[in-house]
Amino acid sequence: MSTLVESAPGYRARHTLPLRVEAVRQLKRRRTLVMAGILAALPFVLIIAFAIGGTPGGDDGGGRVNLMDTATASGANFAATCLFVSAGFLLVVPVALFCGDTVASEASWASLRYLLAAPVPRSRLLWSKLAVALGFSAAAMLLLPLVALAAGTAAYGWGPLELPTGGSLAAGDTVSRLALVVAFIFVSQLVTAGLAFWLSTKTDAPLGAVGGAVGLTIIGNVLDAVTALGSWRDVLPAHWQFAWIDALQPQLEWNGMVKGAAVSVTYALVLFALAFRNFSRKDIVS
Repeated sequence: MSTLVESAPGYRARHTLPLRVEAVRQLKRRRTLVMAGILAALPFVLIIAFAIGGTPGGDDGGGRVNLMDTATASGANFAATCLFVSAGFLLVVPVALFCGDTVASEASWASLRYLLAAPVPRSRLLWSKLAVALGFSAAAMLLLPLVALAAGTAAYGWGPLELPTGGSLAAGDTVSRLALVVAFIFVSQLVTAGLAFWLSTKTDAPLGAVGGAVGLTIIGNVLDAVTALGSWRDVLPAHWQFAWIDALQPQLEWNGMVKGAAVSVTYALVLFALAFRNFSRKDIVS
């Protein structure tokens, strides 16, 4: 059958399920619009909270100033604060949603076998869905800081990025530093993407794949909080999720971000490989 299909006139496996078609399908889904609305609304919620509660204090009770305390210093500070408060959980959700809903949703709608009968090769279907899911995840990572930067600049003005450790970054350097922060957060979330994508090939329930990925990510955060594990925490992706703080220093520090990126990419590649292996051998009955 494979030989016959491949030799059919005009058939090209790489032309099946174009990325544009898959992207439009995902863009029109209600959960995509809802997630975009939530991410875009967060900066305005924080601005209202600061307006009601007043300017953040300059001390956390231990004599230290943290990123939240400089939130209203400039639009760049506000964008960095939005990333700080959302990186641990809120930005995990869209990644798990977009990647966990890929194959499982088709199975739950009983449309997966019809896609493969089109015929769309299994590897092509997975590559298309993974590429679109990662693209939408990256868009979610960009949407929040872009809205926060615009809203923060309108509310607090444009100026240098005031650093919690003292000093500041010139206004011209803030955009590149924030871009580096967003890039690292995206790379660190590849583990969640891999978990969700792998689970999506294992179950016909999209919520199971999404919830499983979010749950395992939370478990990783809990384990990282167990200091008794010592150096074993270095192999946990969660241990490096805030290494991007090193980008908000007078002198850019790469060590933590490089280690964190290496750990995240390693886990992600293994999980993506498991997803492709599992789906290539799976009996499609839905």
